[in-house]
Amino acid sequence: MSLSLSLSQARRLALAAQGFGRPPRGAIGHRQLRAQIERLGVLQIDSVNALVRSHYLPGFSRLGHYPPELLDELAWGQPRRRALFEYWGHEASLLPLELYPLLRWRMRRAADGQGIYRQLAEFGRQQREVIARVLRSVREQGALGAGSLTTRTERAGPWWDWSAEKHALEWLFAAGEVTVAGRRGFERLYDLPERVIPPAQFEHPELHEDEAQRQLLLRSADALGVATAKDLRDYYRLDAAETKVRIAELVEAGELQHVAVEGWTQPAYCRGEPKLPRRIKASALLSPFDSLIWARERTERLFDFHYRLEIYTPQHKRVYGYYVLPFLHDERLLARLDLRSERAQGRLAVHAVHGEESGLNEDALQALATQLQALASWLGLQRVVLNCRSSEATRLRPLLASDL
Repeated sequence: MSLSLSLSQARRLALAAQGFGRPPRGAIGHRQLRAQIERLGVLQIDSVNALVRSHYLPGFSRLGHYPPELLDELAWGQPRRRALFEYWGHEASLLPLELYPLLRWRMRRAADGQGIYRQLAEFGRQQREVIARVLRSVREQGALGAGSLTTRTERAGPWWDWSAEKHALEWLFAAGEVTVAGRRGFERLYDLPERVIPPAQFEHPELHEDEAQRQLLLRSADALGVATAKDLRDYYRLDAAETKVRIAELVEAGELQHVAVEGWTQPAYCRGEPKLPRRIKASALLSPFDSLIWARERTERLFDFHYRLEIYTPQHKRVYGYYVLPFLHDERLLARLDLRSERAQGRLAVHAVHGEESGLNEDALQALATQLQALASWLGLQRVVLNCRSSEATRLRPLLASDL
């Protein structure tokens, strides 16, 4: 017999699984941040720096004020601190080191020209000499960026106008022949994985891909709380046909159970007997790439919140703004704000505040003001400025201190 959940129960289960509703005690250190990231299982990386690099925001949304250098140390620091590695998880991602053995099959497929961008696969087939030359340079010289290797003389064009050496590094990265040892600004520095990944993970016997996929799906289920098959496979970008088989195996083994969720047309799954929170008390501004909301259709199912990224939409066609963060308050997404870090002026600029139909009551409005001030303080900005004349902004303005 399958379990039945109301929509509000499913929402609370999802929020709890994503680390909301458990405020930290005391100052945030490596241990607390690492535990939070391990709960999520993946941080998506994005290059847009309009507010702050996206991978820093999920920790702030759940833990509050933490030193961003803690994440740098976990991802690219000294071996004794390092707990994360970069690879293709959900898009370009930071992942807990224990997932490294679970993704070796994906690296092997990439080396065979499967599962990576077609352009990279074609490059891998046609440019073996360039790939061998670049790999030899990394082996002999240590951590290198693409800029150190390029032989191109003409000026680079827009994004993705990669040199042959950059293509080679990305192919080697996808195939697991190199990994990211560090960053110079936002530029990746590549090195051999045996010089970066700890022996316990690097030398771990390769799992059969069926078993690795099952373990990834269980991690997805832990991170999502309750999820459809599409939700589960999307978390680590698994193949639909393979996921269908793996889920059936996990259900038969009793590691996943069927769940019927109010209003969902597709069957859902969860781990064991879920512990249902009575209430989730949390307020947070969410990165557009936060794992709670990155699956837009799931966000609509859970929160009745239609959300689309407008970064690449021409300005005159944008509805809500360039870098828009949803506002979570007490189990609902109640507003969205277009935010920008104006670092030279020391201010957090709020270019737009859009409330949902349910509206922002006084408690939610005060929580939003508190979150904006906390975000500005965390970013080292001295004040919050409202460049918006909406009714929500008018109500919000008196609640914001002029200086932090």
